[in-house]
Amino acid sequence: MTKPDVPADVPSKKKGKLPLLIGVLGALALGGGGFYATYSGLIAGGDSAPHAPDTAHGSLADVAFVAVAPITISLGPQSTARHLRFASQLEVSPAHAEEVRQLLPRISDVLNSYLRAVELTQLHDPSALMRLKAQMLRRIQIVTGQDRVRDLLISEFVLN
Repeated sequence: MTKPDVPADVPSKKKGKLPLLIGVLGALALGGGGFYATYSGLIAGGDSAPHAPDTAHGSLADVAFVAVAPITISLGPQSTARHLRFASQLEVSPAHAEEVRQLLPRISDVLNSYLRAVELTQLHDPSALMRLKAQMLRRIQIVTGQDRVRDLLISEFVLN
């Protein structure tokens, strides 16, 4: 097979690595500049005032904890563990602490009902604890009202 004749005035298509290096360095510089601008508040922050500490939950004096009675749930015969022991506390504002204490029987009922309905595979999966916590917190917030309970703090989650 013969090669086609290439005229002498056509430049070769071989290029150096310089354009690639310039492109990579430019992308890194623009990415870093964009990150800095966003992080410092120049973009999408708008205000030039320094950021105050997060006061969405208030100061430490604005936090109260309400203990929920420990719950022991017997697990089915197909489980390797026989019982689940669950203890928790609710993070509330001091203004709502007494209201939440009055609703503790309903909160215990909701937690007990939910934990009994959870599949055993989820109870044995260590990574499922955050999903379980989110589900329980959502159910507690439905019982107590949206703005009364800030967080559910799990102090004991033992399968034995």
